[in-house]
Amino acid sequence: MTSSEHCLPDLYEAGIVELQAALDAGRCTSVDLVTAYLARIEEVNLHGAELRAVLQVSPIALDAAAILDEERQRSGKRGMLHGIPVLLKDNMATLPSEGLGTTAGSHALYNSIVPDDAGVVKRLRNAGAIILGKANMSEFAHFRGPVPSGWSGLGGQCKSAYHPKGSPGGSSSGSGVAASVGLVTVTLGTETDGSITSPSANNNVVGIKPTIGLTSRAGVLPIAAAQDTVGPMTRSVQDAAIVLSVIAGEDLNDRRTLSQPRPVPDYSKALDVNALRGKRIGVPRSSIPSDTIDVQSILSAFDDSLRIMESLGATIVESANLPSAEEIKGLNRLQVLHVDFKIELNEYLAALKEVPTGVRTLADLIQFNIDHAELELPEGYSSQGILIDSEATNGRDEAYGKALARSLELGATRGIDAALKEYKLDALVLPARNTTTPAAIAGYPTVTVPLGFFPEDEPVKYDGNIAYPAPGMPFGLSFIGTAFDEYALIGMAYAFEQKTKVRTSRRAIAEAIPKTQLKES
Repeated sequence: MTSSEHCLPDLYEAGIVELQAALDAGRCTSVDLVTAYLARIEEVNLHGAELRAVLQVSPIALDAAAILDEERQRSGKRGMLHGIPVLLKDNMATLPSEGLGTTAGSHALYNSIVPDDAGVVKRLRNAGAIILGKANMSEFAHFRGPVPSGWSGLGGQCKSAYHPKGSPGGSSSGSGVAASVGLVTVTLGTETDGSITSPSANNNVVGIKPTIGLTSRAGVLPIAAAQDTVGPMTRSVQDAAIVLSVIAGEDLNDRRTLSQPRPVPDYSKALDVNALRGKRIGVPRSSIPSDTIDVQSILSAFDDSLRIMESLGATIVESANLPSAEEIKGLNRLQVLHVDFKIELNEYLAALKEVPTGVRTLADLIQFNIDHAELELPEGYSSQGILIDSEATNGRDEAYGKALARSLELGATRGIDAALKEYKLDALVLPARNTTTPAAIAGYPTVTVPLGFFPEDEPVKYDGNIAYPAPGMPFGLSFIGTAFDEYALIGMAYAFEQKTKVRTSRRAIAEAIPKTQLKES
């Protein structure tokens, strides 16, 4: 029998609320859910479409599910994530007792042992979530060199489920792909500049890149504290809001979180189909790069989205440009990141309890890649120029301080905040493709939702063995605001999502869709 005959949720689309209803009613258990997701991963991760979205699965996930099932029976559920499997990007630390490594996709960190769970992982566990496994990612969060998105030495080339050669976007590549076809309900990603937004857009899912300091980065392999943030990637705004409410909050191990507003909102209360009514939405067209403007299908869908927002009661303010837009285009974005990466990666590596490869510094990592070129520097993936440039930096000197101050000024003071104030706006909207830098350097939030799909006659543009744009591939829309404005952005994104239902208008390619479904308990 099919799951529809049993009135069980279809795992291709099933959300947290739907799954909790089935669990509460006893129609299925968390053991059933984990069993089904593991089977779905088995079908398409290394077989079928060979998505390579999942790097490793937890050998104790079924045991954890059984314990949480028993707890639900005995005393009820802890909350909306009780018994819900979660897939983590493989730069989020999990204790070795889980049976999972933390590698950032690199052989250099294979079997390394972390000192503690990441802060967001602790919150997930406390909420009763099940850590199902680790998602593949662009190695070291795409901060290694100009290699195709979604590739790691350990995981190989991750691909989108919407085209046989589709780029998954990066660096939270596996998280986006896994969510897109229901290999799991909830995934987490990280973003420094585009790493939640891009794979969310490329894979027809919702991503929230939170304000820096809303979610803890403790125990997360770093690029730069100035820009790193952890956020949810799910199939719906509702699911993303539920997850953000759990993972947001203070963490003494990440001092940046101590300055966030209190208390953490229940972001699910922002879900209002009328949230765009009366809002002023700015369109900073000078921040849309030429390579996005040149893709007519994206621009056409974006212009249509503005008319849809107007129909929902919003006022669209055209040419609400950031005063700093042209300066941002000329900004050396890597100047700060290179310095921070060397310092923070060295601190992370030094704190590891064990590193069997002996990689304890960035310099060690560079040499390891050279010594193991067949694994880490294969043809087409052989660049580690970013690592080398980072190693050449000399710490947080005066030039670094000026560069950091300039980034914040251009992104926030004379950027997003200036546009919001000048045009009396509630939010900015942009196509998600290559428009992430202003919010990244400001440390400000972005909520990305599905916007459309490339037509069947879209010219294919290759990056190594993967492609984007390509026929049938998704693209996204981003709502951008000021610091800690997630609640309002979630509401607006939800109103747009519910009106358009873009995600459900096209499914992934057949060979990428798992067939396993839940069975009646």
